Amino acid sequence: MLRLLRPVQLILIALLIVLQGQLWFGRGSLPDVMRLRQQLQEQKQNNQAAQLANERLSAELHDLKDGLEMVEERARAEIGMVKPNEIFVQIAR
Repeated sequence: MLRLLRPVQLILIALLIVLQGQLWFGRGSLPDVMRLRQQLQEQKQNNQAAQLANERLSAELHDLKDGLEMVEERARAEIGMVKPNEIFVQIAR
């Protein structure tokens, strides 16, 4: 009986060593999980920055498509643009 118990103990100890090795050094190990969490956090920050940039560009695109009134207003204010059949009156203070 003692001879049979010895190989079973050795197999269980070997199995325990293999599992501990996987836990500390293998794929999905604790250091690996920590590294992946750090990468995930960095990627979330990059995604958030990209999202803000996309929103800014989308707003600019919307202004360019629909904001001709703003362009016209600036042209009137900065260079005195007038439309045909309009009279421009400037009041000096």
